[in-house]
Amino acid sequence: MRDQLLVNGKWIDSSSGARNPVINPATGEEIASVAAGTNADAYDAVEIASVAQKGWAKVAPREKGEILRNCWQILIDHTDELSELITAENGKPLADSRGEVAYSAEFFRWNSEEAVRIGGELRTAPSGANRILVNHHPVGVVAVVTPWNFPAAMITRKLAPALAAGNAAVVKPPRESPLTALRVAELMHDAGVPPGVINIVPAESSGGWFDSVVDHKATRMVSFTGSTEVGRVLLRRAADRVLRSVMELGGNSPFIVFNDADLDAAVEGAMVAKMRHSAETCTAANRFFAEAGVADEFTERLAVAMGDIVVGNGMDEGVTCGPMINSAAIEDIDGLVGAAVGAGATTALGGSRIDQPGYFYQPTVLGGVAADSPIARAEIFGPVAPVISFTDTDTMIDQANDTEMGLAAYLYTSDLSRGLSVSERLESGMVGLNRGALSDPAAPFGGMKQSGLGREGASEGIYEFTETQYIATSW
Repeated sequence: MRDQLLVNGKWIDSSSGARNPVINPATGEEIASVAAGTNADAYDAVEIASVAQKGWAKVAPREKGEILRNCWQILIDHTDELSELITAENGKPLADSRGEVAYSAEFFRWNSEEAVRIGGELRTAPSGANRILVNHHPVGVVAVVTPWNFPAAMITRKLAPALAAGNAAVVKPPRESPLTALRVAELMHDAGVPPGVINIVPAESSGGWFDSVVDHKATRMVSFTGSTEVGRVLLRRAADRVLRSVMELGGNSPFIVFNDADLDAAVEGAMVAKMRHSAETCTAANRFFAEAGVADEFTERLAVAMGDIVVGNGMDEGVTCGPMINSAAIEDIDGLVGAAVGAGATTALGGSRIDQPGYFYQPTVLGGVAADSPIARAEIFGPVAPVISFTDTDTMIDQANDTEMGLAAYLYTSDLSRGLSVSERLESGMVGLNRGALSDPAAPFGGMKQSGLGREGASEGIYEFTETQYIATSW
């Protein structure tokens, strides 16, 4: 288990000797401590990356692509090891961790193919005076900041297109789950990524780390996944140097069930949209709008399905929901549920924390929730499903859109025309129509409004890591 900084292909200690503990959320016990880099360590890593990037940018696209494909294969080959590491520091069930490893690896395979397909343009100017030549160059050094809930997938979703486009990166992994990022980076080196192209520097001070990295003249881009609150702070700071920024921020996803929906399919989709990865995902269904004709039945069926969830240590066989990440998360979830019940919501299932070591909360279903209640306006990030009944579609759509978040949405109906019409009216970057799963490396992932800037994945994703250059020439 690696627990040092990875800079220029070498494992080194923090210049201050500081270390951050890593806690298993299923037990509340420390399982490791990781070197905590200083502001100077982060700055020095950018210096290293700036040198390595120039050489990496000159590597032929096909060769870069083959190295990235090697990264895909080596992650697949280490699925069991990485899954256990993810579960140990994050808590999610092993089955979800295995799914995350497969998803993480796929970003390398997809971008290994995109590396050779970065396009350009050649055309004659309308005046006929010259030709217009357009190229796409790597931006340079990318500052990457990743969250704790997907310790493998969020680093590969950024590094794969960044490297495919010819960039280098300095990564701040999450304090809560840094071990996976360190191991993924080590495997990437084993797969052929040159020293210095990726550098992993856990932070002693997150704010100081970011300031040091963005102030280095070689840093030209910030790629961040995390909360909207932190994203606003980073954007303000990145603006000081007018850095290119891609932000995947918070969500408040509506899940809509119409009277004509297949309720079996809707409940199955709701369980995927709500409960995968222990409900700690930015795309998780957060508010359930059920049309009045099916609201009671949907609530009852959802409560039955949620009641079948097995809560426990993610390492244990049969567990389908692990712990929350820490005690603060439990406090936040319990506060939202308590306020909703106090305001008149009914508890169809659960409704309280679980009294045992670790950070566990009961799978919970609430009925009779008001659309404007705090639990319907906050990102819950836990196994709680508040159900809101509606009678008028236009009003419901207004309520679904009445949030600064616009990452994902889900809806179930047997009327495809209505499904597509409502999907287009939802202010969400991604919509699952009769589907509870959205994410795919081949699809553009990202949100509207304060849920983010830019897109990750698809063909658009690699161009986020490039600068467009226009050359006027005649011959």
